[in-house]
Amino acid sequence: MSESPVKEITRRGFISKVSQGLVAANVAGAFLKSASAQEPLAVPDVPGKKLGWAVVGLGELAIYEILPAFANCEKSKIVALVSGHPDKANKLAARYGVNPKNIYNYQNYDSIRDNSEVDVIYIVLPNGMHAEYTIRGFQAGKNVLTEKPMANTPTECQQMIDAGRKAGKKLMVAYRCQYDPFTREAIRIVRSGELGPTQVIVADAGWCATDPNQWRLKKDLAGGGSMMDIGIYALNAARYFSGEEPTEVNAMMFNQPGDPRFKEVEETMNFQMRFPSGVLANCTSSYGYYHQSHYRVIGTKGHLEMDPGTWYRGNHMRRQHDVGDDEITAEIEIPEQNHFALEMDHLSDCVMQNKEPLTPGEEGLRDIKLIMAIYEAAKIGKTVKV
Repeated sequence: MSESPVKEITRRGFISKVSQGLVAANVAGAFLKSASAQEPLAVPDVPGKKLGWAVVGLGELAIYEILPAFANCEKSKIVALVSGHPDKANKLAARYGVNPKNIYNYQNYDSIRDNSEVDVIYIVLPNGMHAEYTIRGFQAGKNVLTEKPMANTPTECQQMIDAGRKAGKKLMVAYRCQYDPFTREAIRIVRSGELGPTQVIVADAGWCATDPNQWRLKKDLAGGGSMMDIGIYALNAARYFSGEEPTEVNAMMFNQPGDPRFKEVEETMNFQMRFPSGVLANCTSSYGYYHQSHYRVIGTKGHLEMDPGTWYRGNHMRRQHDVGDDEITAEIEIPEQNHFALEMDHLSDCVMQNKEPLTPGEEGLRDIKLIMAIYEAAKIGKTVKV
C-alpha cells in the first residue's frame, strides 16, 4: 500500500462504515478522531466521605504531582506530611491547608498512630526506604500506598505484605498507569481479540539521568538502575497486556565505559520474555537517552501503539487493523484524568468498601521477582526460567 492515499481512503471508508453501523465501535469511553462528535461529559457527583492521607517524602514527585492531585480526588484528602525538611513541610502545609500539628519527621513518624485523621499513608521515598516505612506505617495502624518499585528485594516485598496482613490493613503499589482510563482501554482492546491473538509486545522506557549524585544512581537507595526505575513500566505493561505471567527471561545489560553516573547501577537493559500462550515480549530500559515511553502490541489482525504511553499527561494511542480488505488506522482519544487522583481514590474506596486493590502487594512482588530474574539472566548470559 502507498503511504498517504490508501490510508486516507481507508480512514474515510472506515468512518463511513461506522456511520452506517457496519462496524461495531465498542471502544469504551473513547472515540475515533474523525468520527462523530464526542458526547457531553457527565457532571460529576458531589464528593462524599473523604479519607485522610499522609504523604511521606516531599521530593519532586510529591510536590509537583501528588499533592496537587488531591484537588481532583473524590474520596481522598491530604491531612498530614512527613519530611526531614521542616521548612519545606511548613510551606507545603500552608499551601494545602494541612494543620501544622500534623507535620511529622522521620524520627517521630511512628506517633502518627495517635492521629485519627490519618487513614492512609503514601510512601514517596527512595526505593530502599519503602519497606521500612511501609512496615512502620502498618504498625501504626494505617493503610499504605507505596510507590513502585515496591522494594529492593522480594524478601522486603514479602515482609511488607505480611505486615499488612498482620495489621489487617490494605497495601497497594502505585502502578498509576493501571488506573488510567487510557491504559485500561488499551488493555481492553488487546485482550478482547479485536487485533487477533497477540504475537509480540514491544515496550521501551527510558530517560536521561544527568545528575550523577541523585539517589536513583545509588545501589542501596535504588536497588538497581534503569531496570528498577523505568524498566518496571515496560515489564508491567507486558504482563498486563498479555494477561499472563512469563515463563522465562533473557537479558543483556550495557553501561557506557567510564561514565561516572553508572558506577553502581546499570544504564541500559534489554530483556525478553516468553509467555505461556507463546506471546514474546522485547523490552528496553535506559538512563542514557531522552524520554522514551513506547508500547506496541502486535496481533494477527493488527496492532496497537502507544507513544508516549506512560507520561503523566499527553499520551497518544492509535490502532491499525484489518476490516475486510481495508487496513484501518485510527487514533483513539479518551478524556484525560489525573493518574494520581485515580489511584488514591481507588485505595480510599477499597478501604471504605473493604475490597482488594487492583494492584496489591502481590503485584509488586511479582515484578520484583521478575526483575531479579532479568538481572540474573544478564549476569550469566543464559535464559532463566521463572
